[in-house]
Formats: sequence, structure tokens, C-alpha cells
Amino acid sequence: MSAYPEPLVPPGSTAPVPRRIRATLGDRVVLDTSDAIYLWEFPPYPQYYIPVADVADGVLTDTGETKTFEHGVARVHTAGSGKAWVYDDGVAKDRVRFQWDALDSWFEEDEEVFVHPRNPYARCDAIKSTRHVQVAVGGVVLAESASTVIVFETGLPPRYYFPRTAVRLEHLTPSSTVTSCPYKGTTSAWWSVGDRDVAWSYDFPTAPLLPIANHIAFFDEKVDTTIDGTLQERPITPFSD
Repeated sequence: MSAYPEPLVPPGSTAPVPRRIRATLGDRVVLDTSDAIYLWEFPPYPQYYIPVADVADGVLTDTGETKTFEHGVARVHTAGSGKAWVYDDGVAKDRVRFQWDALDSWFEEDEEVFVHPRNPYARCDAIKSTRHVQVAVGGVVLAESASTVIVFETGLPPRYYFPRTAVRLEHLTPSSTVTSCPYKGTTSAWWSVGDRDVAWSYDFPTAPLLPIANHIAFFDEKVDTTIDGTLQERPITPFSD
């Protein structure tokens, strides 16, 4: 059994999106709908499936090709700088799923959303903690503190964010990696040990995650984490490579 909550929704499931969804291409709003659905192609993240009738004329160009997915057969279209898939039957009948980066920006109501839709059944909470947490690699301590911020995100292990003064940056090498998260924002820095990215920070996180600003977190999958004197097993996740 996992030591953290697993995603609740299996692939192929759908749910209504209660929020108005819009997307832009250039300086033009090319879709505007209050009738989108979530469809989970794989856990833990859903995608928006938009009624074709709510997409502006000229955005979709049929390639004449089809592609088969577990939830149905789609007609392949070009859209913006990428692709889109239009369904004529099944759970996504008369709907289109865009590649996220095919369009320039996405909005839930008037708030921009990044990377992928937020899972309506997931939480991402930042909670201050006085647990004594130490992170090491090969016996070299990288960080140690009794004043971390723990981020609990559904479907992922807890992430321990250390104050920068508690991190021994001399043992870390700055990395050019940049990643984004719809819950936390865009990273400001990454660090590696050897050839593996192991740590990151957000200088300007989203408002709900402000407690992690200027803190540094580590992949527990790639380091040895000790909590209150007890060495933790490394979790197995998609980030365990």
C-alpha cells in the first residue's frame, strides 16, 4: 500500500467542468465554453474536452487521418502550433481535445492555467512543520532543518521544502531545467547531483502555495530522507528514474 493517497479517478472517466474555459491563439479567443468535460486519459491528470460548437471557425483543420485511443477513435486535426482530436462518438462525442501547447494560453474563468487542467479531485496544501528532516546522497548531507514546509499533493509523496539557509548548496550544481505546475507555478531554479536533477525552488509560487517561496525541495525518489531520526524508503513514482 502507498504511504500517500493515490489518484481517485481511473482512466477513461469523465466529469463536468463547472468553470468557464477559454483559450487564445495570438490575440484572439478561439474557444469559450461553459460546457467542457474532464476526461482522464491517464492518472492523475484530466484533460479538457471542448464542444466543437464552442470552437471558433478556422481553428481546426482536418488532416483526413484518424487515431485510436482507449476511449474512442478521433479525427486528427491541426490547430495552432499543434494537433487536436475530434470525436464523433463515444464518451467524447462532438468534442475536441487540443494539445495543450497548440494554443497560446488557457483560462479557467479569468485565471490563467498552466501545463494541464487542475484535477478537481486533487489537493495541494503547503503546511509548516517542525519535524526534523535531513536529506543526503551517498552519505553527504544536502539539507537539514526542523522548520520545513511540507507540500501534500494528491498522488505524490510529501515534498519537504527547506529554507535556503538549511541547504548546503556547495554540494549541488545549478541546472538549466525549468518546469511548470498548474498548482505551484514555474520553477525559478533546479539543482543536480552528478547527472541527476534532484532539487528545485519556486521564488514566485501561486498564491495558495506562497509558504514555499524561496524554499528548496528534493526528489525523495533520488535522495535519502530521514525524518525524526528514521530513514525513509524511497517512494516509487514516475520521477524515480
